[in-house]
Amino acid sequence: MEFDFGEGPVPAHKHANGGGWVADTATVEDLAYVGSSARVYGEAWVYGKALVSGKARVYGEARVYGEAWVYGEALVYGKARVSGVWNSIRSNDD
Repeated sequence: MEFDFGEGPVPAHKHANGGGWVADTATVEDLAYVGSSARVYGEAWVYGKALVSGKARVYGEARVYGEAWVYGEALVYGKARVSGVWNSIRSNDD
């Protein structure tokens, strides 16, 4: 399967836990949650009990892990790291 994350279609799949699109170049562990409207791509990693939901995007070389929550219209990218227990990043629109 392929999905267009904004720069043309790339090989991707829907994550089993939440149904969000994940590029085959990204890594999302089975326990992590990627909601149906969330996206993970590039060389990003989402692992542990992390949650990515809403219209959030995790991309580049970003890492979201532990019990961190990223939601709303948040963008986590570059070499950003979001971790810990109940940390959350969200857009101001929520």
